[in-house]
Amino acid sequence: MRHSNKSKKILALFLVLMFGFVIFLAVMLYTALHDRNLPSIFSEDTSKAQRGSIISADGYHIATTQKLYKAVVNTRNIDPDKRELFIQLFSIYSGMDSAEIRERLNTRKGTVTLSYHISPKEAMYLKTLAFELRRLGVFVEYETSGGERILQGLSILESGEARQYPYNNLLTPLLGYPRKMEENGYTRIYGIKGLEKFFDEELNPQQNKTQKALRDVNGYLILNKQSDFKRQINGLTIKLNIPIMLQSRIEIITDKHKEKLQADEIIATVMDSKSGKIIALASSNRFDPNHIRTQDYPSLNTNAIEYSYEPGSVIKPIIFSLLLDRGLINPYDMVNGHNGRFTMGTKTIVDEHAFSMISAEDVLVYSSNIGIAQLGQKLNGKEFTEGLERFGFTHFSGIDLPYEKRGSIPSSAQLNNYLYKAITSYGYGMRANPMQLVKAFNVFNNGGRLVNPMVVEALYDDNGRTIPMQVQAPTQVISPATAERMKQILIKTVNVGTGTIAKTPGLEVGGKTGTAHIAKNGGYVNSYHTSFIGFANDGKHSYTIGITVINPRTVYFASITAVPVFKAIVDLMVEEKYLRPDPAAAAAAAPAKEAPVIDSL
Repeated sequence: MRHSNKSKKILALFLVLMFGFVIFLAVMLYTALHDRNLPSIFSEDTSKAQRGSIISADGYHIATTQKLYKAVVNTRNIDPDKRELFIQLFSIYSGMDSAEIRERLNTRKGTVTLSYHISPKEAMYLKTLAFELRRLGVFVEYETSGGERILQGLSILESGEARQYPYNNLLTPLLGYPRKMEENGYTRIYGIKGLEKFFDEELNPQQNKTQKALRDVNGYLILNKQSDFKRQINGLTIKLNIPIMLQSRIEIITDKHKEKLQADEIIATVMDSKSGKIIALASSNRFDPNHIRTQDYPSLNTNAIEYSYEPGSVIKPIIFSLLLDRGLINPYDMVNGHNGRFTMGTKTIVDEHAFSMISAEDVLVYSSNIGIAQLGQKLNGKEFTEGLERFGFTHFSGIDLPYEKRGSIPSSAQLNNYLYKAITSYGYGMRANPMQLVKAFNVFNNGGRLVNPMVVEALYDDNGRTIPMQVQAPTQVISPATAERMKQILIKTVNVGTGTIAKTPGLEVGGKTGTAHIAKNGGYVNSYHTSFIGFANDGKHSYTIGITVINPRTVYFASITAVPVFKAIVDLMVEEKYLRPDPAAAAAAAPAKEAPVIDSL
């Protein structure tokens, strides 16, 4: 009986032990399978990659990105006895007024953001301060209602990025502007217009910097071989073909002449004739991307490509070259000038200067509407349309900017009509933007080859690796012989025709004026577009330069509005050594000095 009781006791003890062991296993299993609110021994640090910069040809940073930080503190963690010490130290390190800090701390208990716009330099100082404040015991733990003990201290966190334009309105509207967008509490920058828009994908950051590693008791990373690291890959840097000094001085020229002419806008383009590189693209209508105001809205468009208009007489050399290239005319053919007034069907064409008979090339030199209207009849509609298209009209110019307007020309069927041919021959009934005109005229200064204009030279990554721009191969539009002949006619136009103000001794200068009525509400009004598209060459360099003046009010002739702007730019390029006049040719072109008069005794 006693043995039986003993066995029962042993069995009961065994069952109790087994039950306890099962409970222990169950607890262990629950602990292993369920999340625990234990502090991680690892910590992760993330640094946001930045948007790339835009720099000029001579290395100046025109658009840059600055990171912004915010300072966050939990007021419950500040030792009441050291609260004033915190305020004074934060004021010294951040530059904020102590009264403002005190006011922000008093707004609420708990997490408070002291500033959202801390610069990288200030952030570096404040991170050092945060460490020192912990060391000095300014921060103390507090216990939540759930019994959790919290110590947060001062946190300096990335809050976003700001785009900065150190030179204010320089290079606008070509440069464009961005807008801000919130992404998970972080402010990102995206391009809206201009280069900022066209290269938005390339400028955008590629990869954020992340570090995951063991942490010490203060939460700082302990970097070793077990750490996980991803490097920061910022957006690409864009380098322009445009030097800042030339651009800024041409902008001053456009500003001066806009005021003098009381014009709506003046647009100036300078392109390297061989490569197509745009070395200046200036407008008198600019804005500061740092502070865009309501009155700046009309200036936000890059009108060199976003504004199309009836070009007027600057189209005449294009038509003339198509005729010349097909052998349909000879420069010395004689054309009836009809004494300055000629009726075609229901339309009467008038010339500013009356001629009875005039040579074909002098039709261009003296800009005869009557002459070119008759010569244009030699092209059929298909030849006319295809010829203009070969010169780039109705096509995008290929420039690395967004929102270009392609313009328009009459259809081949319309251009089979003699009246359409006539008015299109002197630049009405069609539309083009200023860049298309510069690209087309460049053919005459480039051996008959059409090249695309390019604002950007190359892209660069953080390691300095160059990513060159894709350059489209030149297209032969007219024969080299035709281009050379056209070039000589345009030089004659400057020497003795409508562009004489553009003459520069020692340089090869040619071009064509254009003046056209502005159409509004279905009719032409007493307002004008005036243009001068031409070239300036020395022995080694060749440039095509286009000037468009929108609605000058003091005087409307292109020879008095657009040509002086062209001349001022050429003079500037000589001063800046982009062009070097031939001294011998300049001396030969200079007027002879009269011999001094000696009184006889």
